[in-house]
Amino acid sequence: MNSSTVRYFEGLEVGETFNLGAETVTAEEIRSFGERYDPQPIHTDPKVATESMFGELIASGWHTAAISMRRFVDGIIENAGIAILAGVEVENLQWRRPVKPGDVLNAKAEIVGLEEWNEEHGIVQFDLAMQTDEDDLVLQMIKRVLVDRR
Repeated sequence: MNSSTVRYFEGLEVGETFNLGAETVTAEEIRSFGERYDPQPIHTDPKVATESMFGELIASGWHTAAISMRRFVDGIIENAGIAILAGVEVENLQWRRPVKPGDVLNAKAEIVGLEEWNEEHGIVQFDLAMQTDEDDLVLQMIKRVLVDRR
């Protein structure tokens, strides 16, 4: 992102939508994340996972949230050039269905609120969602971020 493409708080509008791209989830990534951060057998042991209510290995919800964060940074900060400083809050984080190996997750974000904060910053509220290629919603949240003003 170069300075001529930076988008500040004043240049954003409620209703703007952003395609944040897609990412394919692999069994190896699911196991690796699970072993490091959420070592439940449904995330780390394919044999045990097949005997669970899910019938197969599934990604940790936190892994799914981490993927959404990467898609958000790449799509909103890097590609759209929005001058985000930091996250402020996540509201209503929902994992709607388990993510499985081979799922292709498509992320999108919509600006649903703009809030004056101080002379230097504003708060932008995004509705962030990820769904599979089959249109199954896997994650949704409201994400509030601090954005530079001009």
